[in-house]
Amino acid sequence: MTLFDLSGRTALVTGSSRGLGLAIATGLAEAGASLVLNGVDAARLEARAETLRAKGYSVRTAAFNVADEAAVVAAFEAFDMDDVAVDILVNNAGIQLRKPIVELSTAEWQKVIDTNLTSAFVVGREAAKRMIPRKSGKIVNIGSLTSELARATVAPYTVAKGGIKLLTKSMTAEWAEHGIQVNAIGPGYMITDMNEALINNPQFDAWVKGRTPARRWGKPEELVGTAVYLSSAASNFVSGQIIYVDGGMISVL
Repeated sequence: MTLFDLSGRTALVTGSSRGLGLAIATGLAEAGASLVLNGVDAARLEARAETLRAKGYSVRTAAFNVADEAAVVAAFEAFDMDDVAVDILVNNAGIQLRKPIVELSTAEWQKVIDTNLTSAFVVGREAAKRMIPRKSGKIVNIGSLTSELARATVAPYTVAKGGIKLLTKSMTAEWAEHGIQVNAIGPGYMITDMNEALINNPQFDAWVKGRTPARRWGKPEELVGTAVYLSSAASNFVSGQIIYVDGGMISVL
């Protein structure tokens, strides 16, 4: 369907050398988008890019730390020089830190906030500066179940993802009139490297399956349909929303 066709569009997906970011980037490429993969490990990024190029996709890499404002600004200036217009931005990069609040240092707190929330503001700001004159653009922020609900030992992550929900609405308040749609995806518990320790913990695994109406963990590729929808013309009058892809977890007690 042409509504979901991303041909002629360029998508920057942060944190896309593995996990959810790589799955989303691959899905956007399958829908026709040219990709800009991002991460901090240039060699791993290039390896992922080569794999995608072998499938016939158009892929370039941009190795920079999303938590480094100067590096983000420099990356977008490089895009300008190379005539690369980012039509779709997926703010996916993030880290996790599991520790009780009373044991958290301010530096640990700040690192998670900077990587998971402030980076979405900075990368989103730089993308929007270029999208506003073009009167078009799609920004998809990656939230979480913790955009709505808290769980013990992940306070900075929870606060950051709660912030993502309202950052999405704030961006909408300022940029929707310029033809830019900003939305978010809230993944449930997904099978990723970040969650490997939890998946391998029998008690936690049982909790996730018991708490989720679908009775299983999600797969990264199950985010693709929502990501393509929010990146395409099919969502041109949708903005400021967060769609939970969680097997129903957030809907039940």
